[in-house]
Amino acid sequence: MNQWTAICRVDDIPVLGARRVSRLKAPAVAIFRTAENRIYALLDRCPHRGGPLSQGIVFGDAVACPLHNWTIGLSDGCARAPDEGSTPTFACRVEAGQVYLDAEELATRALDLPLPVAGPRTACAA
Repeated sequence: MNQWTAICRVDDIPVLGARRVSRLKAPAVAIFRTAENRIYALLDRCPHRGGPLSQGIVFGDAVACPLHNWTIGLSDGCARAPDEGSTPTFACRVEAGQVYLDAEELATRALDLPLPVAGPRTACAA
């Protein structure tokens, strides 16, 4: 049986936007809100180059990655053709205006992916 963790209120997520949920030693999760107030949760990482999906543009039931404009479906995490790949999804539910994520998924899903590294890219020594 799922144990649900309260994350935020629906109103805390901008319409056509996202909110990030940090995880200890794991990539963050992005919670998205559509124009119709549907809520979805994906790993905050594009399958192409790891771009932060939470910073992308939400339209319909998809988000455009801010790095290279890949379109990722919010319901299944799959890149739309002609692109290929997917990002993990997370179970979520809304009850009385409160957004909940599955606690076990938050603790165990997509832990094997490396964390993004900030800063300038360095050249390899020859």
